[in-house]
Amino acid sequence: MWFKPYQEEIVQAVLDYLAKGEKRLGISLATGGGKTVIFSHLIDRIPAPTAKATQTLIIAHKQELVDQAVDHCRRLYPDSTIEIEMANNHASGLADITVASVRSLNSKDRLQKFDATNFKLLIVDEVHHVVAPSYLNVLRHFNLVDSVEKPHTALIGFSATLSRSDGLSLGKALDHIVYHKDYLEMIEEDWLSNVLFTTVESAAKLNKVKIGSGDFQLGSLSKAVNTPAVNSLTVRAWLQKAQGRKSTLVFAVDLAHVASLTAEFRQHGVDAKFVTGNTDHQVRKDRVQAFRNGEFPVLLNCGVFTEGTDIPKIDCILLARPTRSRNLLVQMVGRGLRLHAGKQNCHVIDMVSALESGIVTTPTLFGLDPNELVDKADAAEMKLTKDKRESEREREKQALSAAGGELALTGNIVFTDYENVYDLVRDTTGESHIRAISSFAWVRIDGRQYVLSAQAGDLTLIQDGNTYIVEFKESIPKGKRVNSPFMRPRQIAQATTLEQAVRAGDTFAKEKFVYELVATTARWRSRPASENQMAFINGFLKSGDMLVDGSITKGRAADWITKITHGAKGRFKKISDDRRKGLRVREKKAVFERKSRALQVAVGPVA
Repeated sequence: MWFKPYQEEIVQAVLDYLAKGEKRLGISLATGGGKTVIFSHLIDRIPAPTAKATQTLIIAHKQELVDQAVDHCRRLYPDSTIEIEMANNHASGLADITVASVRSLNSKDRLQKFDATNFKLLIVDEVHHVVAPSYLNVLRHFNLVDSVEKPHTALIGFSATLSRSDGLSLGKALDHIVYHKDYLEMIEEDWLSNVLFTTVESAAKLNKVKIGSGDFQLGSLSKAVNTPAVNSLTVRAWLQKAQGRKSTLVFAVDLAHVASLTAEFRQHGVDAKFVTGNTDHQVRKDRVQAFRNGEFPVLLNCGVFTEGTDIPKIDCILLARPTRSRNLLVQMVGRGLRLHAGKQNCHVIDMVSALESGIVTTPTLFGLDPNELVDKADAAEMKLTKDKRESEREREKQALSAAGGELALTGNIVFTDYENVYDLVRDTTGESHIRAISSFAWVRIDGRQYVLSAQAGDLTLIQDGNTYIVEFKESIPKGKRVNSPFMRPRQIAQATTLEQAVRAGDTFAKEKFVYELVATTARWRSRPASENQMAFINGFLKSGDMLVDGSITKGRAADWITKITHGAKGRFKKISDDRRKGLRVREKKAVFERKSRALQVAVGPVA
């Protein structure tokens, strides 16, 4: 196989960092960039740190990824011993190259047969999973985390999405990102297929869908999406926009959705088949091969092909499942971006749904609002649209500045007047955005700060330029005599997007706070406010604004108290001063503007 120039650049970047003594490296490369080809070529290019440390262990988390790595290594190294550690396949621990599933390595004592001193290289495919406990357990065995000794084994991780939906820092396992090339660059340089995007407004109602671990809960999502009306619209959209496509991969929610949607395709005369995690391994293998051979045009799946699928012929991706995860969206779209003879482009049809539920859509990959509806727009057009939107926003800001703050603008600029503190604390528009991302009762204090308050302390999310910082102020235990009720704040996370920061904060809150006290769905929040709550709030209000029994819920009162205790009175005074000076303009971002900002990955140290 021809080794592409950028692939050689990646190998050289890895070798340069290893020569400097660095041992934990990450490579960020778009889906379709040939990660398996690159890491298999790395094996004989990396020198042994000691005479006995000559072995390599490749770790993946799915059958397809393991099979792919084994196939490449056997072709490239026919004289080497290559073994598999997965399910019923038990490796000896002595092979030149072992390809293993992370689950099997963590089963019983299977990891113990791999002597860490014999391994020069540990390769992790889809390394964004690496800070999960199962991976960290393997890394500890090779002295790559929580070790006082400097490891001699090198850790090289590959991913198209070097971030985690739960906000946990990859810096626990990686020290440097040594190379980054995203799919836009790859398309522009003709290393990946061009792509056309069409967004279709779906009838699915997601406002009551439950959320867990950064994305929708599948069972709850399936009930909202798997309906006759939505399935019919999905198939009719494909028939109208992509019926001439030869190889369509469809992403559905769960087993029930896959079955219903397959039946809908068949009722419209389309030869469609499906595979799921429950499909017999040989049946799945045969069905995928038949699809790869072009024996039928539509293959549906749920959770099987988000990672590690190499079917270059795919020329249409149908996204029939909404998601709140940008990483998952990138992985799904990436399945259709590989080059193939005779393939001009890949058409991505995105069935977008209720935007207030916090979903990400294909336009968000280009920094556009998620509700941007497009039809057969290619990557260049999407980028041009983004540039136009940014230029227009800049012109609006300049015009507003030139007018001394008196110009009423359309679009994202909204004027808000607060006549008193009561108006300020009862304004909940700032919470609607963050609570679409999180299931916790975050409260917006001002334009750049959110607080999640509980008995254990306050979790604060602060925007500082293009950086989001999450801090925790722990409550001082009762009985201790101190001037402040809180300990000093400590930083627990730093992120480049609001979504990442919220995920990190939520992950911390799940461990530190009592869930029932901070969940937006907690039953106590819908009960009437207590006398103490109303007395506290009324102490800050004028007589005409006083609360009366039954006028506010406990949850709303708790949110107001959080705003008051975090400076609402001082903030109102500042707003009033600004208004008197003629500077009374406040910009409210569009609901998903923060979320639409493309996730940034850069070469350099991992935070």
